[in-house]
Amino acid sequence: MVREKAEKEKEEKEKEAKEAELWAKCRAGDPDAREALIVAYRPLVFWFAGKLKVFPSLKQDLIQEGMLALIGAVDRFDPGRDLRFTTYAYHRIRGQMINLLDRSERRAPVPVDDDRLFAEEPEAADEEWLDVAESISRLKGREAAVVSALFFEGKHPLEVAGEQKMDVSNVYRLRRSAIARIRGWLGLGGAPQLP
Repeated sequence: MVREKAEKEKEEKEKEAKEAELWAKCRAGDPDAREALIVAYRPLVFWFAGKLKVFPSLKQDLIQEGMLALIGAVDRFDPGRDLRFTTYAYHRIRGQMINLLDRSERRAPVPVDDDRLFAEEPEAADEEWLDVAESISRLKGREAAVVSALFFEGKHPLEVAGEQKMDVSNVYRLRRSAIARIRGWLGLGGAPQLP
């Protein structure tokens, strides 16, 4: 047991030394060292992409965006700082993937034909639906999280309550206040009809 632990520690030190050597070569401009670091940390991109629940059609774009973030992280990382590369890369990859999802949501048609949003069905052109999407994107904090989960991801209020660690009545309250806010932004007076 003691010998196994000592061997494991030795392997870890060798791995750290090898990685430190790769970083030194990468900073000196060695393209092979840079490529080796990118390949070594590529699983981080796939791991994080797997954690995000997205449409299958968006998964490849998400991975591509993550790889761009990883490459940028390798190019900008300062190994002399007291920071692990995985921590640094994780935040860059996560940020770039979330930005892609935000951009995609703004461009995508928004499935907001829910009769809870409008008291009456609008006799409107597609531009009005784009106004709805823009209004939804203006929401902040928990209101934004709840509306996104309910309307974009199609989740049940109980599921959202569990994810947000709140009572289901708060989910309904946040949904009502978000819909009221959206109706105000769109100039649709009157209270929304909610069950």
